[in-house]
Amino acid sequence: MSQTDFKVVLPARYASSRLPGKPVLDIAGKPMIQHVYERACESGASEVVIATDDERVATCASSFDAEVCMTSSSHHSGTDRIAEVVRKLRWADDTIVVNLQGDEPCMPAQLVNQVATDMASHAHADITTLSCKITDRKTLFDPHAVKVVTDAEGYALYFSRAPIPYHRDEFLSDQDDTLSEDIPFARHIGLYAYRAAFLEKFVSWPPAPLEQAESLEQLRVLWHGGVIHVTEAAVEPGHGVDTEEDLQRAVQQLQLS
Repeated sequence: MSQTDFKVVLPARYASSRLPGKPVLDIAGKPMIQHVYERACESGASEVVIATDDERVATCASSFDAEVCMTSSSHHSGTDRIAEVVRKLRWADDTIVVNLQGDEPCMPAQLVNQVATDMASHAHADITTLSCKITDRKTLFDPHAVKVVTDAEGYALYFSRAPIPYHRDEFLSDQDDTLSEDIPFARHIGLYAYRAAFLEKFVSWPPAPLEQAESLEQLRVLWHGGVIHVTEAAVEPGHGVDTEEDLQRAVQQLQLS
């Protein structure tokens, strides 16, 4: 892995409508948040901080000696929570900060490093993030799978829950489940890197109409003229945990690792 200097923040809420208390749920003998923390530490980050508003998560994190930053319970997103961490810990404006959600126990450390290294390599970018190829129609048309299209240099043009780009001729014809290899269909992976100064700017912007329509926070950046660079993930990203089914899938994966 490269020697890019970066920090990782793990936003972790106890409250979850679909899976309450998920940061502290057991996966293969460890709380979920510990698995995420260990992946972050393996990435080569110079500092890893768990950001939460709940003492139960903080107590759990302290049990495996993680650094914890208590944050406000009024935040609407993990990005808002990370911005508070940056302010509290007084990180320099040029600090590269990776947002690794606390419900990503299967996220490879290599990808955490990759997104940080990509930020260091793209001074013009406000955010860097990752994608992976989509090869089947089911994923492309699944609104839970966020799609991204980029320009020739890898800068994001748009993110959507809709199938983009819409291949008119192919989609109107009666085809099987496979997709044309000539079109770069890509799924967005929700792993981000920013510089600390940009986080302050981002949280000062009001939510954008496109963001509210799609329920995709990254569209706020594009709405306000920001720049997001996207690279293809070097390895498979694994799955996040939002439901009981996701949890059982993570248990199976991490028991085998």
